[in-house]
Amino acid sequence: MRDVAVIGGGIVGLATAAAILERHPRGRVVVLEKESAWAVHQSGRNSGVIHSGIYYRPGSLRARLAAAGSRSMVEFCRRHDLPHAVCGKLILAAEERELPRLRDLERRGIQNGLEPRWLGPGEVVRHEPRARAAAGIFVPTTGIADFRIVADTLARLTAERGGDLRTGFRVERVDMRAGEVAIHSRSATVHARLLISCAGLHSDRIARAAGARPSVRIVPFRGEYWTLVPPKQDAVRGLIYPVPDPSLPFLGVHLTRTVHGQVHAGPNAVLALCREGYLRRDFLLADALETFCWAGFWRLVRAHGSTGVREALRSLSRRQFARSVARLVPEIGPGDLVPDGSGVRAQALRSDGRLADDFLIERQERAIHVLNAPSPAATASLEIGRLLAEMAHGFGVLP
Repeated sequence: MRDVAVIGGGIVGLATAAAILERHPRGRVVVLEKESAWAVHQSGRNSGVIHSGIYYRPGSLRARLAAAGSRSMVEFCRRHDLPHAVCGKLILAAEERELPRLRDLERRGIQNGLEPRWLGPGEVVRHEPRARAAAGIFVPTTGIADFRIVADTLARLTAERGGDLRTGFRVERVDMRAGEVAIHSRSATVHARLLISCAGLHSDRIARAAGARPSVRIVPFRGEYWTLVPPKQDAVRGLIYPVPDPSLPFLGVHLTRTVHGQVHAGPNAVLALCREGYLRRDFLLADALETFCWAGFWRLVRAHGSTGVREALRSLSRRQFARSVARLVPEIGPGDLVPDGSGVRAQALRSDGRLADDFLIERQERAIHVLNAPSPAATASLEIGRLLAEMAHGFGVLP
């Protein structure tokens, strides 16, 4: 019998296990991951940005945890000598019609306790000599890291604190019993007094398996990345972002210099026909039907169908994708981009067609379900882990 079973070996699940054991050293904690390694999905397939929290609604859980998480993530990387850099981020209004949105973003950053700095066209060029814009804001606290390495470090810390780490454990069934939870794979059963689900792309399914009625359905969106060819990598010094559309949760195609010296461009956002649909050809009938039979999906299509068509066309055309990049750095063309990997975002969608725009955590009698943990979840993972550890403490199951 374990005190807590954490489903999901991404960065949030591992941070949660580490935080529980730091607070309760005698706690019996197990982490259950269906893959053979840690951070295989969202945690290991993102841009590697330590976000500042400038985008998020002031006072929201997302804004508060992002701001605190950017500080704690940088400190964690320093303490454990992990590759990272605090390089700041440039957000550009490519055209004058985008200036009001940039001003709104600046105000939001100030409300979130940040210190964004407004830049005129000349100041933009001093930061990024190849960039062109009507104006920009510079956010100095943004950084970069390798979140797969962070996750591996959290797994090591969890093991050192006495945690039980199990890969290759695919959850088939969850039984909520009097005083315990039984979690079954094909070959083993784990018993625990409390379940914490950090299952990402499968979070709604785990919640339903545990008898909950989650308020959202996960709809997968694939984000495809390209990499600048080596001769063009010097065209980008750091991080260059467009002004995002406030009606959408996606930040738009951006340029990111990684801790390993590459420059990534992307991602776009296209509907995936498989929960783990990293390739265009990936298709699972059950996953597709689950999306298409959700009323909220068709309400989303009615509201944002034209945006979806544009994203799909950009996915199919290197030239179209390059045009998006060239709005930030005009000299980058189709020949400067080579395909890289992709990630799939677990986007929580409500039945009325609204995208969940904050972290979403729901409770049961013996379970906690993280149902929406999009970007900046990796940035905020240590803070989310501490929050979930606090919630677990409130259940009274830990020594």
